[in-house]
Amino acid sequence: MKLDKNEILKALETISVSGEGQNMIEADVVKNVNIFGDEVEVDLVLKTPAMHIKKRAEVDVMKAIHEHVYEKAKVKVNIRVDAPTKNKAPEIKGKPIPGIKNIVAVASGKGGVGKSTVTANLAVSLSKMGFKVGLLDADIYGPSATIMFDVESERPLSVTVDGKSKMKPVENYGVKILSIGFFTKPNQAVIWRGPMAAKALNQMIFDADWGELDFLLVDLPPGTGDIHLSIMQSMPITGSVIVSTPQNVALADAKKGVAMFQQESINVPVLGIIENMAYFTPAELPENKYYIFGEKGAKNLADDLEIPFLGEIPLVQSVREAGDIGRPAALQENTPIANALEDITRNVVEETVKRNENIPPTEAIKITTMAGCSAVKK
Repeated sequence: MKLDKNEILKALETISVSGEGQNMIEADVVKNVNIFGDEVEVDLVLKTPAMHIKKRAEVDVMKAIHEHVYEKAKVKVNIRVDAPTKNKAPEIKGKPIPGIKNIVAVASGKGGVGKSTVTANLAVSLSKMGFKVGLLDADIYGPSATIMFDVESERPLSVTVDGKSKMKPVENYGVKILSIGFFTKPNQAVIWRGPMAAKALNQMIFDADWGELDFLLVDLPPGTGDIHLSIMQSMPITGSVIVSTPQNVALADAKKGVAMFQQESINVPVLGIIENMAYFTPAELPENKYYIFGEKGAKNLADDLEIPFLGEIPLVQSVREAGDIGRPAALQENTPIANALEDITRNVVEETVKRNENIPPTEAIKITTMAGCSAVKK
């Protein structure tokens, strides 16, 4: 029997393509049909590599030709998969928050290095320099901003903005603060899975009346995980600051923190590294420095990674005490620790300015060099 190509094509119109809602001809799955006597060779191109889809297509073609054209035809089906290429991972840049010029994430690879203490003091130092500052305590499982700012008994108020109910951050020492600590009891553990924690963070970010801010500091949890990705997907981070102590164990984790921000799919500029607990000077020997955790470890790491070293903070009892009583050490005037914190904060501002000057205007969240430096030099 002489086989007719048109009859074969018509038979193939009876076959539905899985997931397409069309038959094989309409979906342009059939690329070629060759006839050699009683032999039929059909070339198909499918969009899915799934084995059961390929096998079903082969069986359906053979069955359609045997039922509608010639039951003794020798049918060969060649299948090629042309799956659509996956889109490149989207750049993790969230939607801007109206009124907030710069968002700086403060992170540490390891817990216990004083990241939250550094964040609190950076916030106070920025406020003293004349900037409008907010602090988002994103350390969901270990919030501490409420203690460090002496606002444990406070609660964010509800305000109406443009017809929408918003949370009004609690304010102290010139810093606007939101933390999960406002919504939990002091002895209550936060036992949440990642999606629930991310939802709580989004509410504190987007359902808050932050107003006009020059800087929003985000105190991230230790490590590199769900919360970090949720934050970076939620809002466009201007830059990140890494906090580490000098010892090798902390530096190894700090290096991972830098690597996280520098991943191609994340690409958040690292403004620099701060070395906390750099050395100890006893009150009775003010000229002596004891490098309890090692010497210049974070500075050497910054040099190796070719990122700025923002400064060092000594291991001073008053810093711990100030945080415990809710009066960050940066509130002090003309003390060695306050001066060290001011120098570090000035460096953070300068690196933020440099970063913004070197980024295309469509992506930058800018402060001007003049505004930044004049405020710093006050």
